[in-house]
Amino acid sequence: MAEELIIPQHLSKEEKYKALIPQINALVMGETDLIANLSNIIAALKFSFNWLWVGIYFVKEEELVLGPFQGPVACTRIKKGKGVCGTSWLTQKTIIVKDVDQFPGHIACSSASQSEIVVPVFNKNSEVALVLDIDSEKLNSFDEIDSSHLSKITKLIATLL
Repeated sequence: MAEELIIPQHLSKEEKYKALIPQINALVMGETDLIANLSNIIAALKFSFNWLWVGIYFVKEEELVLGPFQGPVACTRIKKGKGVCGTSWLTQKTIIVKDVDQFPGHIACSSASQSEIVVPVFNKNSEVALVLDIDSEKLNSFDEIDSSHLSKITKLIATLL
């Protein structure tokens, strides 16, 4: 297991992801506990990009239930189809929200959140098992670079389920 992340802050977003993903692989290699692995992945993302909030919501029956996260306290339960997380679960697609005030039904767990990306994680039955939710204090923080690289990370997460 890696003991420390090395992500120089002068790198571009793309370069940071390229440096981070192998380190995330090293963090989870050989560890079988899902919560421990998710906690380290979330910490690695938060540390590397300094976003407001990074966390997981697990699908439990007909709700998303808060899992490991870093950032301000968060909503504990989200209904399917509600907010960005519930909509990502319902549509089974990554959702990028450049301005949360423009997303109909946005759930404001933190008033500091300005933009958001949510990426679903699929289990072996191709069902959404959890969603990775990331919020930023800045507008337009997320784009296709984030979507592409976070999809790689969520595919890694899927192998841990």
